[in-house]
Amino acid sequence: MALLQFSLSPSPPSARTQTSPSWSIMPSDLVRCTIGGDRLSRIPVTPWGTKRSSRICVRSSLGTAGSVAVVGKVTEVTKDTFWPIVETAGDKAVVLDMYTQWCGPCKVMAPKFQELSEKYLDVIFLKLDCNQENKPLAKELGIRVVPTFKILKNGKIVKEVTGAKFDDLVVAIEGVRSS
Repeated sequence: MALLQFSLSPSPPSARTQTSPSWSIMPSDLVRCTIGGDRLSRIPVTPWGTKRSSRICVRSSLGTAGSVAVVGKVTEVTKDTFWPIVETAGDKAVVLDMYTQWCGPCKVMAPKFQELSEKYLDVIFLKLDCNQENKPLAKELGIRVVPTFKILKNGKIVKEVTGAKFDDLVVAIEGVRSS
């Protein structure tokens, strides 16, 4: 199983130096985010607090190419990349949009789904094209109609919304986030 570690502890104020009226950032003032042991992201801490970044990645250390989901964006997954990302997400909610390219309601929901990914930065948003290549995963997840939205937490499906029901999807996401 992949390892996802976050260290959000900047150095104490007494360890910082200030040689002039301007603020000086020391190497220990960097917030480190180690993901799967193979990536180190640094976010500088300013006198006004941590610089915010919505580009926090969830990466699987299982070695599957392309198994990275970026918070604040919808990530396209395949039968090979879906489960590694879900496992790496841990207790974060994961919302999967199962769609087809020829589906009219799926096309209507796509921009709304993108907006949700930008709104709920504590949730991972994925989409799966239920084409012939991904048919085994679609079957495993029990898809019967498109679009279908599956919400997972701790690797298990906890909610499902079928059809282009945006309001129902929002209620389901908020319910899983608050649990």
